[in-house]
Amino acid sequence: MSEAASTRVALAKSTTSRKTTRRHPASTGTTALLPSLAPLLHEWVPRQRWFAGKGQPVTGFSLVAATEILPLDTAGTGPGLLHLLVRVHQPSARPAQAQAQGDCYQLLLGVRTALPQRLAGARIGQVTEGPLAGRTLYEGMHDPRVADLLLERFRSPGSLGPLRFDRAGPVPPGLSPRVLDTEQSNSSLVYGDALILKIFRRVFPGINPDLELPLALGREGCGRVPAPVAWFEAATGPEPLTLGVLQPFLRGAQDGWQLALAALAAGRDFVPEAHALGRATAEVHTALAAALPTPPLAQDRTRHLVAGMVERLEAAAQAVPALVPYVPGLRTAFDAVAALGDTGGGWAAQRVHGDLHLGQTLRDDDGFWSLIDFEGEPASPLPERRSPQPTVRDVAGMLRSFDYAARSHHPWNPEWAARCRTAYCEGYARAAGTDPRAEPELLRAHETDKAVYEVLYEARHRPDWLPVPMAAIQRLAAAPA
Repeated sequence: MSEAASTRVALAKSTTSRKTTRRHPASTGTTALLPSLAPLLHEWVPRQRWFAGKGQPVTGFSLVAATEILPLDTAGTGPGLLHLLVRVHQPSARPAQAQAQGDCYQLLLGVRTALPQRLAGARIGQVTEGPLAGRTLYEGMHDPRVADLLLERFRSPGSLGPLRFDRAGPVPPGLSPRVLDTEQSNSSLVYGDALILKIFRRVFPGINPDLELPLALGREGCGRVPAPVAWFEAATGPEPLTLGVLQPFLRGAQDGWQLALAALAAGRDFVPEAHALGRATAEVHTALAAALPTPPLAQDRTRHLVAGMVERLEAAAQAVPALVPYVPGLRTAFDAVAALGDTGGGWAAQRVHGDLHLGQTLRDDDGFWSLIDFEGEPASPLPERRSPQPTVRDVAGMLRSFDYAARSHHPWNPEWAARCRTAYCEGYARAAGTDPRAEPELLRAHETDKAVYEVLYEARHRPDWLPVPMAAIQRLAAAPA
């Protein structure tokens, strides 16, 4: 029997046996399972690109849930698929309760008695004790047979232990899987250039915006965002954890960052593209405003917004001494927003993308722009990412992205970035009916907040890139109040 055929047989047996009690190596020793895997996970987890706790040692693991999606084939060399939700504990300056809880990560672990050579690069290690003793553990997403099984689960929605698979449209069978090796905070599988499955690695209670917002936009008929075809989640507490989303794969589309760099390298303007991208952003904002609540940014919420910006500025200045001389000038951007709020000025707020930049956009061969990755800033708490914000937050992110693109090219071309920024705002205004530059205080404050974040990020992770946001810091600090 072929591997694909045996996978279908195993899936059928697993689906049939959901109503019965199964006893397999992993499920019969749940208590001993995680301690037996911990030595391997201690070495493997911190090295993964999606692990958010780099720079701090891992002090332990605790099991949230363990599910056998595919029971281990103990009679042969076929794989098992073990789905784990694990809390990773690390020393932290956070409150004791949050520190004790730890961040929750989703692991899809393949288990085989012998690992084929083609999967050698996915190997995690050999388990020496516990219910999986003697088996080899590996990153399951790299195994085509395991990836096929995940797609089959979406074709047959329902529950498996704490996991629930749902779908909103047809899922065709027989699509060849491949791992998309371009993401960092998550992992993705592409099926036959037709569908893409995003697996969220660090998961939180509550619906993930990357599922919530595309579903809402799909109900509004907004074609700028691929609508979810299927998804799965885990019920481990009062609120479910969104684990993954299956969406159409925009075959042949190129991301905006690469297109911008190509234009710079060729000495071409990017004005028409920036203008069209502004229109696309405005259309998405308009659809989100129609689909979801739009509470006003009243005085108390304005104070909260400004307080967060000031707090981030002060923290960044403590970590990056180069920022200190500019703090007074940067504070004027936040003070201006606070002053308008105190005098009764207010702004509209709504759901937004939350982490918009050129790398979160795709353009097809016909010049049609799409927006992707609505998860928001991964480092921010989920309630914050789901809260209504002024739309200029997204606009500011894109304006900073044009600056980054121009700075990445040598020699630096500030005029190129300025033309893109102007074109983007004009395109946005044409579609939305309001120009984001008509609220200069709010736009400057959000640009400043974004640049401060960039300074801290680059200082910690890419010191060679620090001059990019520092150039914006100098400009924004000198801007008139």
